[in-house]
Amino acid sequence: MNSAGASALSQGCAGCEVCGLVVRLPVPAGAASCPRCGERLHSRRPASIERTWALTIAALLLYIPANLLPVMTTNTPLGAVSDTIMQGVVELWSPTSWPLAIVVFVASVTIPLGKLIALAYLLLTVQRGSVRSNEQRVRLYRLLKFIGRWSMLDVFVDTFVVALIQLQPLMWVEPGAGVIYFAAVVVVTMVAVNSFDPRLIWDLPQQEKQAHG
Repeated sequence: MNSAGASALSQGCAGCEVCGLVVRLPVPAGAASCPRCGERLHSRRPASIERTWALTIAALLLYIPANLLPVMTTNTPLGAVSDTIMQGVVELWSPTSWPLAIVVFVASVTIPLGKLIALAYLLLTVQRGSVRSNEQRVRLYRLLKFIGRWSMLDVFVDTFVVALIQLQPLMWVEPGAGVIYFAAVVVVTMVAVNSFDPRLIWDLPQQEKQAHG
């Protein structure tokens, strides 16, 4: 048995994702709307697992060119130099700017990859019908939601650098193709996190089949 007790799904109810009102669904099941705010009710988000898997895989594929392609090109009278994210971290690593190098590395490499791994873990445990460590998995999902608001930090850093270092004709900086892919990774990952239904974590295997059947 689930340590949290009976779920709304097992009682024929659904919680509105907008206002939080718990409403008993009609029998036989059909389209229902929240009587308080009018939002359409679902016991579980339709195709949540499939949609989240698709977005997670797409973000992983975008993550590769985001790290291999240059994110910034510095132009000087001597020529142009293009840097990837890791090359930028290496160049920033100095006695005066190593904190910024750590911020860029964590925000650009560690966090995006960690979010994808965490999403895959949540999806796999839900699909396997695991009922262990539910509280920890919910905390992990909340952490993913919280981190999402800081995911564009590296893009902001690059934008500020491009705006500040415009000393034409001596030096000017242009964004590279890697920034576009990195921004796409951030957006797709945020959509993937929002498409995952955390209520699936609390479902027993037979209840999950009913919700997706």
